[in-house]
Amino acid sequence: MNITIQRVPERERKPKPQDESKLGFGKVYSDHMFTMQWSSERGWHNPVIGKYGPLQLDPATLVFHYGQTIFEGLKAYRTQQGTVNLFRPDRNAARFNLSAARLDMPTIEPKDWLEAMYTLVDLDRDWVPRSYGTSLYIRPFMIATEPYLGLKSSHQFLFLIITGPVGAYYPEGFNPVRIQVCERYSRAAAGGLGAAKTAANYAASLLAEKEAHQAGFTQVLWLDAAERKYAEEVGSMNIFFKIKGTLITPALEGTSLAGVTRESVIALARQWGIPAEERRISIDEVAAAHDKGELDEVFGAGTAAVISPVGLLNYQGRNLSIGNGKTGPLAQRLFDELMGIQYGLKPDPFGWIVPLEKQVAKPMAAARAV
Repeated sequence: MNITIQRVPERERKPKPQDESKLGFGKVYSDHMFTMQWSSERGWHNPVIGKYGPLQLDPATLVFHYGQTIFEGLKAYRTQQGTVNLFRPDRNAARFNLSAARLDMPTIEPKDWLEAMYTLVDLDRDWVPRSYGTSLYIRPFMIATEPYLGLKSSHQFLFLIITGPVGAYYPEGFNPVRIQVCERYSRAAAGGLGAAKTAANYAASLLAEKEAHQAGFTQVLWLDAAERKYAEEVGSMNIFFKIKGTLITPALEGTSLAGVTRESVIALARQWGIPAEERRISIDEVAAAHDKGELDEVFGAGTAAVISPVGLLNYQGRNLSIGNGKTGPLAQRLFDELMGIQYGLKPDPFGWIVPLEKQVAKPMAAARAV
């Protein structure tokens, strides 16, 4: 790509957060953003990095009415040496295209997707926070932009990337969260959009999550739509159960997201000699294991939260306490290992880390500053 870079003048740049312990998640945005347009006549064109700001869209734009949109989420981490690491960004690029195909949207060459992201992060590298446990969150997304009120796939799309410094996703930080098993609503059915990272999946979860929050829980655990029996995922992360020494996570059957952190947890567990299974697991099996004292740990895994220990599951009015409400040893080990790899503090035996400094020479040489 030949990216046009419109640098924001120093006098117009935003003040950076001074207290990184109060970053929260998704509240602060960097100076620049990437945009690129697609049309059925021209394909992808006009890649630009310019000032972060509002979009101007026609009220009839298709995304507003039929939800043709997808997104991704990944992070950039500041090492002790001041360099910047990215964690398995190729997996996000590949998953973005899987989501695009399912929503009948144009795919993007992974090398172009990555080049755009690397160039933007490099330009705003001063926004990558320096405290351990903080990072620069990267949100690539695509929306249908053709103005039309009939139901159809758009002939015009806009691909964007925005970034912003973040801290812990959950208010609890790395402390056990309380999860409510959702039996009233369903999020995604077989053949639907459950495996795509699209807005519809998350819109379907909002009411259930609001009701869970009002009842004193952090998130909900979704069950399958057909039988309301099998565990699938938590709203913002995949779920893991450690039962009698075996790590179990719901199989990917098209109704939940193929998480990058999920995949990494399975790889680490197997490397450590911990049996790890991807299979259907019913919520009744989990409850029975709890009652027998065989439910060792429960935790979630996702880009935003990394590893989130679960201290309590609420199911059918029962509160199932896990590990006396404390973080389990495997969740702690996985959290420490993943964070250590991401921040360059531990060896990376799988080759997951992509140092930004090794990626930007070529993209920046190809970029055209104006």
